[in-house]
Amino acid sequence: MGGPERIQQLAEAVRYHRELYYNQSSPEVTDAEFDALWDELKSLDPENAVLHQVGPEPLPGTVKVEHRFPMRSLDKGTSDEDIIHFISQSTSGGKQYLAQPKLDGSALSLEYVAGNLHRAATRGSGERGEDVTLNAKQVANIPTRLNIPVDCHVRGEVVMPLKTFEEKYRDVSPNPRNLCSGALRQKHGDGKAEASDLVFCAYDVKFVSDSPDVQYDSQLLEMLKNEIGIEPAPWHVFDTEHPQKEMIEYTKQWSEKRSSYEFEIDGIVFKLDDLQQRERLGSTAHHPRWALAWKFPPEEATSVLLGVDWQTGRTGAVTPVARIAPQTVGGVTVENTTLHNVGEVERLNLNLGDKVLIVRRGDVIPKIESGLGPASQSDLEGRFHADGTAFEGTLPSEKTIHIPSQCPACNGDLEVEGAFLRCSDLMCDARTSRTILYWCRSLEMDGIGEKLVEQLLDAELISGIPDLFRLQQSELQSIERMGEKSSLNVLNELSKVKTLPLAKFLHALGLPGIGPELATSVAQHVESFQSLMQWVEDAFATIKDANFGPLADENGKHYTENQAIRSLCTVDGIGEKVALQVRDGLSKRKEMLLDLSTLLSITNQPKAASGGPLDGMTFCLTGTLQRPRKEVQLTIKAAGGKVVGSVSSQLSVLVAGEKAGSKKTKAESLGVKVWNEQQLEAALLSHGETSSRESTPSSTNTDGNSSKIKQPSLFDYR
Repeated sequence: MGGPERIQQLAEAVRYHRELYYNQSSPEVTDAEFDALWDELKSLDPENAVLHQVGPEPLPGTVKVEHRFPMRSLDKGTSDEDIIHFISQSTSGGKQYLAQPKLDGSALSLEYVAGNLHRAATRGSGERGEDVTLNAKQVANIPTRLNIPVDCHVRGEVVMPLKTFEEKYRDVSPNPRNLCSGALRQKHGDGKAEASDLVFCAYDVKFVSDSPDVQYDSQLLEMLKNEIGIEPAPWHVFDTEHPQKEMIEYTKQWSEKRSSYEFEIDGIVFKLDDLQQRERLGSTAHHPRWALAWKFPPEEATSVLLGVDWQTGRTGAVTPVARIAPQTVGGVTVENTTLHNVGEVERLNLNLGDKVLIVRRGDVIPKIESGLGPASQSDLEGRFHADGTAFEGTLPSEKTIHIPSQCPACNGDLEVEGAFLRCSDLMCDARTSRTILYWCRSLEMDGIGEKLVEQLLDAELISGIPDLFRLQQSELQSIERMGEKSSLNVLNELSKVKTLPLAKFLHALGLPGIGPELATSVAQHVESFQSLMQWVEDAFATIKDANFGPLADENGKHYTENQAIRSLCTVDGIGEKVALQVRDGLSKRKEMLLDLSTLLSITNQPKAASGGPLDGMTFCLTGTLQRPRKEVQLTIKAAGGKVVGSVSSQLSVLVAGEKAGSKKTKAESLGVKVWNEQQLEAALLSHGETSSRESTPSSTNTDGNSSKIKQPSLFDYR
């Protein structure tokens, strides 16, 4: 299946797992599984917007930092052939390369002004991250002052020595990577690890001005170490006629010594060493063409499937956890591992009592790769638990894995959504805290984190979002480690959001698939809370109901949905599926919404301004653009235009960058106008300078000739 539905599923999965990895420090899948989702989406829809983002935006409530030099992701490889392709094709046969271990920690950018540490920021979305300066200063080898007074940005990875992890944190977290991210991003010393237990290893430096006159990146690393005073990750230079042979051998050497290295690593990063050649090669929207992140091959072992437990997560997703006979793989003793979802259970086609292949791919979350048929009692012999005690289990009777129809946490009915099971009960014990936490983060309420929400729920002081606004100071002070000052801070944060515009209110509810942009669009459509609730009622109308609206269009074709649903579908970015999600999500939350409306002042949302230079026009973007794709999209929307992801005869203009492919070909065959970025800017500028007359940016025909065209308006495309 490779249609629009599969593309949407993949895009949502990539976005979801990237959020867990970057912002929550709690990945549910291995790096390899994430890469597989990424690669499939790339093969089906290479222009999908999700692929052109490094990571999610920083969490609401954090201080955002715009990266002066974007922190790109790297292209990935896993085989010898990938290295050969990188040398011969991607870098056009470069001669000198360098390699550094791919450290498995948390990326960090250090900004120095006149040699003084000005700011430290996480990678975030690649364009902007989260300010973590206070915590970064606790990392022992991050200098607050350099040896020389330069303006520069030093990039690197914050990691935790494995010795420190084993001695202090083995029982706290399954891996050091999660601890690194949490220690950097903690706000009130509430992280699971101390930032002082981390180490910073640099891999890159960018100078704001007066860049050193050097030819190679390896020279900059030498300068970092010997002149500037920051320790880079170890590096090795390849300078031979056929570097790929040495580089392949280098991966084998590191594969052998990986387990004895002082930090967790999951591969090797290869980079073209010549800086001028890098400049010529440039970057895609996602990664530089001159670098490759080569990942270690998986580590494998076998075990026996003893049972499957089902757990409800904070998002309502119900996931299976496999209980297996203890098996050491990649230095980790595994007895429980996720099966991810119902789709994975069906794909593996496992029975209890089967022998299974366990794989650890480049990180610390082993998984069941495949079934190997029925096991025997001898497959259970000679096994030991992580604490060294002997395993004494018996082989279970062979039977299929039972897939539940009721939530393990609340016994409510489960819904099937593609490959996933989901509990839709908002009052489910397993997802209440997630709903509350999402509300607080969306509204940038500082000081109300996961720990406090759990404490409030455990103490039965709250049972949902509305109860937050009924909290008293005395109740808060009854919570452990919550004094007068902290409780007043919480109440102050709550008071700040007692008046909310409708769009923010909608977004904070966490409706499935409704981000801030769509929430704003819905709010602008209905304008007021009262109208919103009336819309929900009308959106359930059937043909027999008076509020269904007209039964057929002017051509006599019968409508399948009522007027309320059809009206919302006229909003940019909202189709029938999303409209129904909005209706059902609001309906399920109706009691809570009405309760909140008595506690908060929900202000009306004004209609979106119209009349921009691109009003009524629909645009699609393709190819490698000079500016970040998101920035171009926002520019078009700010001027009144709409941005879609595919080319059709209804499209007004295709904006094509370098290496535009099938979308440009299709647009030309349909007679759709094709602009480059300069023509888009000309259209915007011409309208800004001559609002009383029409602009005529040139459009490039397929033969390369330019002709003058009338700037389309709203009336041309309705």
